[in-house]
Amino acid sequence: MKKVIFLLLLTFFTTPSFCQNETDKLKLQKDRLMLHNVAIYLRNVNQGSIDIDSAMILACKSHKLPYTLANDEGFNDGSNFPGNNLITNNYVRGAELLLPRLSIVDQIKLSLQIASFYLFKAGAKKDDLKNALLYINKAQKLAEKSKIQKWYFQSKYLLGKYYYQADKPQLSSTIFSQLVSAARKTENEKILAEAIDNQGTFMPDSNKEKAVILVEALAIYKKLGNKEKEIETYMKIIPVHFWTGKMKLAKEELFTSLNLQKKNGFLYTQYTETTISYIELFHNNYKDALYYALESVSSMEKTKDYAFADSFYIRLGNVYNSTGYYNEAIKYYQKGIEYNQRELNAGTWYKSFFGALRALMDNSKYSEALKYLENNSKKYPPKNDLDNMILNQLKARCYEELGKLKEAEASYKKLEFFAERLNSAETIKDIADCYSIMALFYVKINKPQKAKEITDRIISKASSTEGYSRHNLELALSKIDSLNGNYLSAMKHMEIYNRIQDSMDNISKNRDYENLKFRFETSAKVQNIKSLKQQTDLQKRELHSSKLLNIISVSSLFLLLIIIILLYNRAKIKQRSTSRLQLKEKEIKLKNVKLERLVEEKEWLLKEIHHRVKNNLQTVISLLNSQSSYLKDDLAISTIKNSQNRIYAMSLIHQRLYQEDNVSMINMPDYCNELVEYLKESFNAEHIHFEVKIASIELDISQAIAVGLITNEIITNSIKYAFKENSNCIIRLSLSEVSENCYMLEVSDNGIGITDIEELQNSNSFGMTLINGLSNTLEGNLAIKNENGLSFQLVFKKDFR
Repeated sequence: MKKVIFLLLLTFFTTPSFCQNETDKLKLQKDRLMLHNVAIYLRNVNQGSIDIDSAMILACKSHKLPYTLANDEGFNDGSNFPGNNLITNNYVRGAELLLPRLSIVDQIKLSLQIASFYLFKAGAKKDDLKNALLYINKAQKLAEKSKIQKWYFQSKYLLGKYYYQADKPQLSSTIFSQLVSAARKTENEKILAEAIDNQGTFMPDSNKEKAVILVEALAIYKKLGNKEKEIETYMKIIPVHFWTGKMKLAKEELFTSLNLQKKNGFLYTQYTETTISYIELFHNNYKDALYYALESVSSMEKTKDYAFADSFYIRLGNVYNSTGYYNEAIKYYQKGIEYNQRELNAGTWYKSFFGALRALMDNSKYSEALKYLENNSKKYPPKNDLDNMILNQLKARCYEELGKLKEAEASYKKLEFFAERLNSAETIKDIADCYSIMALFYVKINKPQKAKEITDRIISKASSTEGYSRHNLELALSKIDSLNGNYLSAMKHMEIYNRIQDSMDNISKNRDYENLKFRFETSAKVQNIKSLKQQTDLQKRELHSSKLLNIISVSSLFLLLIIIILLYNRAKIKQRSTSRLQLKEKEIKLKNVKLERLVEEKEWLLKEIHHRVKNNLQTVISLLNSQSSYLKDDLAISTIKNSQNRIYAMSLIHQRLYQEDNVSMINMPDYCNELVEYLKESFNAEHIHFEVKIASIELDISQAIAVGLITNEIITNSIKYAFKENSNCIIRLSLSEVSENCYMLEVSDNGIGITDIEELQNSNSFGMTLINGLSNTLEGNLAIKNENGLSFQLVFKKDFR
């Protein structure tokens, strides 16, 4: 069983990482930036009802990227390191088993990756946090042992994140503060920026110092020219200013971030554009709100990023609803609903539904709104208490406006049931709004005691909350006091109500003015377009008349008429010839397409064959491995081991052909390095130093298999018999081009050598017979030398067919 696990680990270990070169590393940075962009947006659009980890999981799912990518930036720069793919594929147990076999730096990297896996795991439990701390401590000890500054900081960063996730913010803050102090002493701006960035990131948004700290990190990233981190830091700063009421500053930062994104070639600008649209709509700037809402939809369509399309269509619907274009608003709300049913549920589905309802109600279509509400709530029932509360409030309003007071009261009671189950800070505003409207209803049906009970709840829950419909509360309090005979108190509440209402009327007048201005400008643009079309049509008619007059004038000449007829006839003939040529061209293109498909199918079939051959050979290796466990004869076990190695040498060929785009040629440097690593691991030959020098050569499958088997045989024999001691053991492997038509394979060791080379060459052993046979197959000349060890030289033709 242990050997099977080892083979599985080895398969994952030898699989290349998804990032290998500088281009891929740049893509990695942009992918991380995109994930942070999406996650921060989702958390804010849901008003904090989902945490950043859940938002990040949604972002990774929507863009089909591994979740590890979101949290391993400090210790995964895109270069391959052992065990990383195991974590990516959620095989953390395999990574844990692999850990002791690695070098100290790779152990640190993998320990941090394992710790990160447990720490940011979806729905993390106490055991997950315990495992995370275990591997963080392991990474810290290894970092101290290595004395490498980078790993000291990275392990400490993860410890700070651990305490943040474990709900110990004070301890987390202390660790990050200590790291910032330590980073300042290094005088390394990159380390300092990362330390400050981590300190600010892992602070609650309610802390005013968060934005100040992140601004310092932003300044260093600007100085370093790290555009991706500069944009990402803006994304972290903007929500702090946004939710603390600094809308103007947040808007300026959004524009700066948007310009940076465009200059840096970052395509996913829709998340910034839709936020700008929200702020412009908040300030009644309808033209700009519409422009950026449309831009966000356009960016979404260009990037084909439809996972959260509903939120962009909601924003566009809100703009149209605010400007009185109710039908357009409903169309986009409905579009958002449709996309949400097809894509990931990011928590905004019911906002589309409520937006469509409010558009109908604002247009006084209460019967239609009620029917729409009942049909859709049956088909898609709300999944949380907040949505249930708002749904019943809207239903009650519809019944109330339609004069169905009993039904309205029943809905308000349901509203109350769900409101009592909500207690988070993010829901206080919605509870206050719903309760205020509910209190006015109970005043309306002459139940002041019930209305007073509701207003008392509002005052106790939302005494320090801003942003809800305060005027409704004051109106309800005034009417309650009036019904109870407290006229002085009623007058005071009415004064407050009138003061708030006057302010709202001024805003409403300004909104009406902006609406009229918006509609006038829209209408003017439509008129301009119509006018331009009319001018174009007039010009076309004049041009047509001019041409007609010319034709009539020319046609008066008989000779010219004949020439025109002949030219026309010639043009017709040419047109028919052109049509025939075009038809033939289409036929040729169709045949080319079919041929291309045949070629693609052939390549796919070849890859599938190589894949299956590789799987079958791996099965044979496993069967031999199982068989060897039942044998006691050392010779038999050794024979099976040698057979396994030969089969693996062939299996590796088929594996590489399956993985590469070229299904007929093998890249020998990669193949030989993998084969040597396998033999080294297989014989536990850590004491032997392998010097591998393989020129950039590609061989076809027949030559590659022969060369691989010969190499396997010679190296196997060297490992087993060449060395008596475990010191200064060297095996050399080289493959080079010695002339235009010939390659030379050379395998040698510095071992004890052999007494009789001629006896070896004429040996009837299976290994030597295989080497001689394969050398003949390659039409090569094999030479064996006994100089400071044993040396095999095989010169063979490039193309032996």
